Amino acid sequence: MDFRDKKAIYLQIVDYVCEKILLNQWPPGERIPSVRDLGVELEVNPNTAMRSYDFLQQKDIIYNKRGIGYFAADEAPVHIKAYRREQFMTTELPQFFRTLYLLNISMEDIEDRYKTFIKTEFDPNWIDQ
Repeated sequence: MDFRDKKAIYLQIVDYVCEKILLNQWPPGERIPSVRDLGVELEVNPNTAMRSYDFLQQKDIIYNKRGIGYFAADEAPVHIKAYRREQFMTTELPQFFRTLYLLNISMEDIEDRYKTFIKTEFDPNWIDQ
């Protein structure tokens, strides 16, 4: 995984796990990789992976079954969307708006690009709504 400089690595791992759950690659109720396995996969110290899992547990996104491992919580998608929406609205959106303003980019331009993005990246059958 390529890490960015501006965000703590454990929070980038949190985002990675959340994305896996939202994309149903790690479905709610299913076991997710152990701290050690995730550390090896992402080439990070297991303590960093553990810090990410601790954070995710506090947000009720994952839970630990002692002796068995970590699991995605049944309500994980709901909790992830609430957490990430708040993060986006408070952190990323103000910078995005600033860039739109400075570059004189209209909301119509953004909407057109968004629709194209959804069609090409996620759902080729998506109908403009």
